[in-house]
Parts: sequence; C-alpha cells; structure tokens
Amino acid sequence: MKEKTLFEEDLKKLQKIVEDLSSGKITLGESLKKYEEGVKLAQSCSLTLSEAQRKVEMLMKKDNKITLEKFDDTDTEEK
Repeated sequence: MKEKTLFEEDLKKLQKIVEDLSSGKITLGESLKKYEEGVKLAQSCSLTLSEAQRKVEMLMKKDNKITLEKFDDTDTEEK
C-alpha cells in the first residue's frame, strides 16, 4: 500500500509541476528547478510502473513461460 501511496503522491506532484511550467508565471530559475524535480519524479514513477509490469508478468506465467497478451485499447478510444 505504501508503494501505491508514494506513486500517487509523486504523480500528483508531477502534474502540479507541469501546470506550473505551463502557466508561464514562474521565473526561469524556478522553471529549471521544477523541471529537474519533474525529471526525477518521472523517473521514479517510470521505475514503479516497470516494477509493477514485472510483477504482472510473473503472475501471468503459464508452463514456466510468460504469456503476454496485447492490450487492445481500441474499445476505450471510441468511448
């Protein structure tokens, strides 16, 4: 549960940084600091997602082989 909380918090922080950078209301120095923080948060979120993917792949093992099925998101795109 702690992992999810950290991921959710990092994602919210990253969204706020994107909003701040998009606003154009902060100085160049502030923008650079926020950009650097955003890169670190994005890397952290990416790592968390990669770990989750590996866990899912382990759960999908069949006959000692990982069976991955492509996610078909065409149904969700139309809605």
